[in-house]
Amino acid sequence: MKQKLVIIGNGMAPGRMLEELFERAPGLYDVVIFNAEPRVNYDRIMLSPVLSGEKLYEDIVIHGDDWYARHGVTLHKGAKVTGIDRTAKTVTSANGVTESYDKLVIATGSLPFIIPVPGHDLPGVLAYRDLDDVEKMLEATRRGGRAIVIGAGLLGLEAAYGLKRQGMDVTVIHIMPTIMERQLDPPAAYLLEKALNDRGIEIITKANTKRIVGEDKVEGIELEDGRIIDGTIVVMAVGIRPAAQLAKDAGVVTNRGIVVDDGMMTSDGAIFALGECAEHRGVCYGLVAPLYESAKTLADRLVGGASEYRGSVVNTKLKVTGINLFSAGDFAEGDDREEIVLRDATAGVYKRLVLKNNRIVGAVLYGETADGAWFFDMIKRGTDISEMRDTLIFGQAYQGGSPLDPTAAVAALPDDAEICGCNGVCKSKIVGTITAKSLTSLDDVRAHTKASASCGSCTGLVEQLMALTLGDSYNPSAVQPMCTCTELGHDDVRRLIVAKGLKTIPAVMQELEWKTSCGCAKCRPALNYYLVCDWPDEYADDYQSRFINERVHANIQKDGTYSVVPRMWGGVTNAGELRAIADVVDKFEIPMVKVTGGQRIDLLGIHKEDLPAVWADLGKAGFVSGQAYAKGLRTVKTCVGTDWCRFGTQDSTGLGIRLEKFMWGSWTPAKLKLAVSGCPRNCAEATCKDIGVICVDSGYEIHFAGAAGLDIKGTEVLGLVPTEDEALEHIVALAQMYREQGRYLERIYKWAKRVGLDEIRRQIMGDSEKRRGYFDRFVFSQKFAQVDPWSERVSGKDKHEFKPMAVVGMAEAAE
Repeated sequence: MKQKLVIIGNGMAPGRMLEELFERAPGLYDVVIFNAEPRVNYDRIMLSPVLSGEKLYEDIVIHGDDWYARHGVTLHKGAKVTGIDRTAKTVTSANGVTESYDKLVIATGSLPFIIPVPGHDLPGVLAYRDLDDVEKMLEATRRGGRAIVIGAGLLGLEAAYGLKRQGMDVTVIHIMPTIMERQLDPPAAYLLEKALNDRGIEIITKANTKRIVGEDKVEGIELEDGRIIDGTIVVMAVGIRPAAQLAKDAGVVTNRGIVVDDGMMTSDGAIFALGECAEHRGVCYGLVAPLYESAKTLADRLVGGASEYRGSVVNTKLKVTGINLFSAGDFAEGDDREEIVLRDATAGVYKRLVLKNNRIVGAVLYGETADGAWFFDMIKRGTDISEMRDTLIFGQAYQGGSPLDPTAAVAALPDDAEICGCNGVCKSKIVGTITAKSLTSLDDVRAHTKASASCGSCTGLVEQLMALTLGDSYNPSAVQPMCTCTELGHDDVRRLIVAKGLKTIPAVMQELEWKTSCGCAKCRPALNYYLVCDWPDEYADDYQSRFINERVHANIQKDGTYSVVPRMWGGVTNAGELRAIADVVDKFEIPMVKVTGGQRIDLLGIHKEDLPAVWADLGKAGFVSGQAYAKGLRTVKTCVGTDWCRFGTQDSTGLGIRLEKFMWGSWTPAKLKLAVSGCPRNCAEATCKDIGVICVDSGYEIHFAGAAGLDIKGTEVLGLVPTEDEALEHIVALAQMYREQGRYLERIYKWAKRVGLDEIRRQIMGDSEKRRGYFDRFVFSQKFAQVDPWSERVSGKDKHEFKPMAVVGMAEAAE
């Protein structure tokens, strides 16, 4: 009979412990989790990028609902545990849920410390520990004003940066003479303070808060020296304390935190503690790396192992875009210590190594942090550096005086060297996983090892490991710059467009430091698409940044003429439409009329100057552009379905027409083709389309990520829904997810492989709130997208595009 494992808390530490547990012994326990928050497990390290607008909550989810279901875990959301009965071996939550346990893990985390000054309980005084705090701060940013952050430690500065990025004025109050004094020495603190000042963040040091000013809400703060600073919110970021009261009330031994041994066991042999609430050898850790190390130990103990956690050496990185900072170990001065310092004022680089007995005991790096992992590894190992002392400060590439290329430097790292501090991933795990699973992309490595999946500061090291492991077969195209005009890849450009609120191509190029004045034919179409997608109601589509077919809304042929494809909803037409097409063919002497594979009629051989007149005649018959040229919705192919076919199970034609009329005009990263088949015989070939539907007796089976061009690929099943309305919502949400996450010119099947099929299913099939968000954003964008470009040109928009050069020149001369 299975034992029952109950976990109180659903943070990063118990999440990692369960990953290790399920990998070592799947099915050993029935697992029940109580989570005080009303959500799944997420990456708290990345709350700062969520606050600054660089990431969304969905981007930082670690374990979605499907993960818990897949592993048979019962997750009680919004269920704060109020009592532990050690005699009966039960836990009870505030909402009345009681569960018995054989083994219990307490992972209640920590609580923010609120300075008990007058006014600390006013509305507008906020902490900064979880997603609820971030959402309150984001709500405050919409009202504007000044944010006052008390505390210039790691969290305080990240909060200040995020609030500034969201448009607020920000002042940071710090009681000590220098900021981040626990992690930085004064010179590094000076450089950091200067960089934050340059970003518009005011920092006041040696300042003590006397009271928070306001009657019914925050209006500012008063300092001990009498200064009053106006503000609309106050963020307390002065420290945390372990949330140990629940264990203490149950009679478990506590000190500052819940006291545990080297196996993470408390004074009760059936109860363990993990994470920020635990106190190990007198230390309570607040950074994720030691929590992951102890989580691994606990997982081993739960499967009968005997591994021991001996404590951790920690390092610190600041998650502020554009500021590179690394700190590790002990950098205090002492008679038995010496230091090596490198300063480059022009480049803004400062490095300091603190040595004791020819071993590094502390390191502070500012401006250039690539060697942080190497220095940190030597601190943990106590490496004797006497033979490389003269060149040590210059980093691993110069040890012994001989420059190494970056790959060789990574090759020199030992197998157990930590590469990703956020997730506790060592070199051997990354290399072994790449080899065992034949991984070829950074996204694959992130998905399977979590290395570089959090703050991203170790991305360069991971890429170097991939190059080392894969050799010539390594293709880093997924992380290459989008073109020679920039160092940024597509994903970073998309992220920064939203985070910085960039709404024009010139703004993007200026803020993201484009190397060319106006971009190139590779980046301008991509930027144009990203801006159209992200700001549908504000960005004015720049048709000059589109390829020729999209500029003139027809397909250019090899002889310089064009083809025109009028839209036929779901492939259905009638006698009136066919007569109109025939009349246009006769009038303009169109040499070729052809039925396409997408159930449309293609008129080929039209001269450019005739295009507006052709469109005008087709428009009178009710046609709009079929957008056969577009990086957007092309066609929705259908079979006749239940209206005519004796095998049909649903109205496939009706659904196809509904989808096409709902979705036409939308721009997508690459062309998008749909199909709806009325039964599993699949006459509309839905299983090789970007998105397809197979109608069955029980409803609508949605497929996606197929291809039938240069690559031949069958679709993947997204899921089954019972009604036509649900089918439409799921398909539209899927298309919007692709629109928001796809790289320009990346077909949906390549996007799906990169993002992960399970992740797409989780968001579209398993998360109704997320799906509805995608759906609503698509509907909003369609208000601005469903404008027929043919009728616009017929009315005279961009008319010069369709006049021969000689005619244009004569007209200008006449004027």
